[in-house]
Amino acid sequence: MKTLLCVLCFLCGPVFSFGLDRHAFTFTDYDLTVTLDPAKSGFSAQGTVTLRNDTGEPQKLAVLQVSSTLDWRAITVGGKAVQYVSQLYTSDIDHTGALSEAIVTLPSALLPNQSVKLDIAYAGTIAQDATRLTRIGVPEKLAARSDWDRIAGAYGALRGVGYVAWYPIATEAQSLSDGSSVFREIGAWRQREAAASMRVALAGADHTLHTTGSPAPGCSESKAECSTWNPVGWSVPALLYGVYQELARPGSEIAYLPGRQPLAEDYARVITQITPFVAQWFGTPSRPVRIFEVAWPDSASWESGAMLLTPLKQSLPDPLQLELVHQVTHAVLRSPRPWIFEGAAEFAQALERERQAGRRAGIAFMEAQSSPLTAAQQPLLPNAPGRKDAAPSRPLQPLVTTSDEVFYRIKAMRVWWMLRDLVGEAALQRAFHAYKPADDRDPSYMQRLIEAETLRKLEWFFDDWVYRDRGLPDFRIAAVYPREILGGGYTVTITVENLGDAAAEVPITVETSHGRVSKRLQVHGRDKAFLRMEVPEAPRRVVVNDGSVPELDRVNNSFEVKIPGK
Repeated sequence: MKTLLCVLCFLCGPVFSFGLDRHAFTFTDYDLTVTLDPAKSGFSAQGTVTLRNDTGEPQKLAVLQVSSTLDWRAITVGGKAVQYVSQLYTSDIDHTGALSEAIVTLPSALLPNQSVKLDIAYAGTIAQDATRLTRIGVPEKLAARSDWDRIAGAYGALRGVGYVAWYPIATEAQSLSDGSSVFREIGAWRQREAAASMRVALAGADHTLHTTGSPAPGCSESKAECSTWNPVGWSVPALLYGVYQELARPGSEIAYLPGRQPLAEDYARVITQITPFVAQWFGTPSRPVRIFEVAWPDSASWESGAMLLTPLKQSLPDPLQLELVHQVTHAVLRSPRPWIFEGAAEFAQALERERQAGRRAGIAFMEAQSSPLTAAQQPLLPNAPGRKDAAPSRPLQPLVTTSDEVFYRIKAMRVWWMLRDLVGEAALQRAFHAYKPADDRDPSYMQRLIEAETLRKLEWFFDDWVYRDRGLPDFRIAAVYPREILGGGYTVTITVENLGDAAAEVPITVETSHGRVSKRLQVHGRDKAFLRMEVPEAPRRVVVNDGSVPELDRVNNSFEVKIPGK
């Protein structure tokens, strides 16, 4: 989980800007020419952006935002200059903790679903800046590990939205101090721009230029790199330059620094080793994993789809496999739905950890990441102190619509694991192999694929975990009745209560002095269920949930069994 820490931010600028709808327009197309000046940390861009009015009302004002160290130089429509006001807009969407915002008055109000093309130019500098983190108390070295983007000297790298707004965006101000609001806003932007296309002609550095997009024709300058992102979707546009060497192997393309080929070979070898496992689960890779070495060795890794920006490091096989299986899964499984695209890649990491060290290790890997999920899924508390009504105390986050990575990564990972336990590995693997992104036109598509591979109806599960946000279950052993069997052994009747709202099929384990016996039990929200189990000797303890089902409270999951004389 890639999380940052936080502090209160405020809005600044002309008073009228508070009434703006910064989500009114969707960016549907970018065509930019970007020039870098590494000696001066210089960055300039010019080109066009196309905006579409996605509201139900005519819109006269449009918003364009870039990083706060960039200045707007020109904005025209149809060759004619338009009026705009430029202001500093405090927001942790950008690494500087602020955006340079242009509020554009369009020549005429744009009707719903109408589009307008703006010719734009902006320029300035982009140096490393971790202001948004250091101002909230994050130690400078730790902050620099996360916000390492810069144009400077022999090497440079710029990640896009959420790090450096080097291309125009339109977002509401968010603060890292406000929980996961920054990440929800970034996720919402990605959803709005999911079908957008971008073309960038990149020039100006004296070294190899790279982007996270696909190569595109049309660059006449010998030192220019033309790339497209079509659609932009969930692959974040990013730019890099440096003195790189290339290593191409089956399933991988690695750009590495001089003298680092042995490390690049290690990464390529691990990708080759884990690809058959990923293919067994999700299908044959349709594209290579692309890795770019980050020049600053303490930098945190960053991924976008099948691409990874990371310092290449000497690593033991297991941790490296665990890291790279995520990217290999993205190289196989594409989806317009974040809970499938990102959730399945996180699930693949849990599967890899299980393959390395057993089921308990896979569950421990998931549980180590689940604290933010548990915090985000605390039950709704109407009429709490200071509340005047029974309105929900937290926003609901169904997996099919959420833009919060706590849900589409962590909760989705847990959902895939539970589905594996429900229907079995073979059925879930067949469903993944049958998945076609182009056919995923309604939320129940994946449910139907899985049901087609098994005799189980799964509406109850998808309704509670995917289509709606019912929070997490909360299991407790309500009662245990052991009865000795003639001829030896015991029948144990167990009643399990679910204090939460989400139903789940959960493992129940009876422990004895010399072993344990487990069965699975489906328990609906705010309900009880029971089962009977036979064990060869007196039961000592009964436990509900082995950690495979995420829940709100694990402290009440065991029951000590006392049998007189035993």
